[in-house]
Amino acid sequence: MAIESVLLNVSDIERSVDFYRRHFDAVVISSDADAAELDLVTARLLLTRVDAPAESTWVGDDLQRGFRHVGFKVSDLDARVAALHDAGVPFHLEPIHAEGDVRITFFYDPDGTLLELVEGPLQYHEVYDRDAVEQDWGLGDPERPRFDHVAETVDDLDTTKEHYAKLGYDLMSGIHQPSDNRGFEINFLRHGDSSLEIFTYERAEKAQRAPQLDAPGFVAVGFGGHGETASAPGEKVGAVAGREVYSGPDGLLYVLADA
Repeated sequence: MAIESVLLNVSDIERSVDFYRRHFDAVVISSDADAAELDLVTARLLLTRVDAPAESTWVGDDLQRGFRHVGFKVSDLDARVAALHDAGVPFHLEPIHAEGDVRITFFYDPDGTLLELVEGPLQYHEVYDRDAVEQDWGLGDPERPRFDHVAETVDDLDTTKEHYAKLGYDLMSGIHQPSDNRGFEINFLRHGDSSLEIFTYERAEKAQRAPQLDAPGFVAVGFGGHGETASAPGEKVGAVAGREVYSGPDGLLYVLADA
């Protein structure tokens, strides 16, 4: 079941819709005071307004297990960064040339969700599924920002692979981080036109975060689409927008759109 949507809690629907339209060329499918649905080429962004939200326990430290960021492919990173700067958007990391021969940058949306822009095709250090890599590269340079991945930090890669294999994900490729003394590695699980980007740290202690459904920012990944159905392999932790929410082994929350 490929990623078909990303669910976010926001404090102001109009403000968030304006942000994603302005900086991501998002196409509005529907919008009212309580919710909005936006098209981001390979997935939809589902926004839900939350009143009196809980204080988020998410921290911008990749050693916290679970959700890390939402990533998008772009063909004009410098122009988009300039527009973000002009709008006063807070940055987590200014543009750099990263491992894999791509340029990346990180910044926050109005409710604190960490977002990444990636320019260029990733040159993977390890390739485990050549057909999947070719399909990835074959998507080409996007005319407008294209949803590409959700990243999470995990404790054990094998456990993660086993869990998401039940939803159709296979190990596609990997990127080494030789300059990071924490034993940092990035691996990509692939299904459809987007990935789960998996962070592991062999020589660093990771923190666990309890599930939160009522805090601002990222809530869950929506798996499904194309008539697929599957049983969730994870633990049920609650419900959001009328759908049951499950947790992966490291706390990444998800819903099954067609289940």
